[in-house]
Amino acid sequence: MSRTEAPPLPEPLRVPVADSHTHLDMQDGTVDEGLARAAAVNVTTVVQVGCDVKGSRWAAETAAAHPSVHASVALHPNEAPRIVHGDPEGRGAREPGGRAALDEALAEIDALAALPHVRAVGETGLDHFRTGPEGMAAQEESFRAHIEIAKRHGKALVIHDREAHADVLRVLADAGAPERTVFHCYSGDAEMARICAAAGWFMSFAGNVTFKNAQPLRDALAVVPDALVLVETDAPFLTPAPYRGRPNAPYLIPVTLRAMAEVRNTDEDSLAAAVYDNTARAFDF
Repeated sequence: MSRTEAPPLPEPLRVPVADSHTHLDMQDGTVDEGLARAAAVNVTTVVQVGCDVKGSRWAAETAAAHPSVHASVALHPNEAPRIVHGDPEGRGAREPGGRAALDEALAEIDALAALPHVRAVGETGLDHFRTGPEGMAAQEESFRAHIEIAKRHGKALVIHDREAHADVLRVLADAGAPERTVFHCYSGDAEMARICAAAGWFMSFAGNVTFKNAQPLRDALAVVPDALVLVETDAPFLTPAPYRGRPNAPYLIPVTLRAMAEVRNTDEDSLAAAVYDNTARAFDF
């Protein structure tokens, strides 16, 4: 089987569920095709997440055109250092823009966040995996600005936290988290899950919860309260086992959700119903 070939449609869920974090603009096929495949397995709602100004505009436009799509807008944590310092990896040959360029980009995210079909601000946060020390100040500045944008517009905050748990928690404590905060692709341990739960923050689990080496993630999933658990694809990334390495899409949510139900020792119908309700509360739809 080719690693570039899309996995087959799984058995449909009996209860509708939502994909709390996807990137339709990075997936093959049209939006309508992707939504139709998702609906065929009872994934009836998706949150389309922007990672830069262009992608955030696209997310807002797509949500305006499709009732089953809700938008989240932001500069990805790795985007802020690229705007300020340029792109040392050459992925866009971007010239350094400095603080003024970051302020300009944040102003556009602020304007998009005011739109009614934009339900969240994110993915924002901190990424110590891809950003070195020289970019961390810009990254944190951007994170704090997104927190303020989310609070100003009464929108959810969607957090990207990669190898930066302590610093993400520090910034949230210092700046004050919005009323609705979502840890996208939750990557902490069970102890951190308890901290997030005590604060009332949602934790969204992706296909990596099915990976063989992900026992700490499964341990965290097991202690998340029923009212705070979400599911996502982060498609086209993090395709669940047994399709790891092949393209991900919202229609594969049932694979991850069934694995999550097993970890949580519950049935898939109950988990799907809880996840849908939690996603609707988190993103206010």
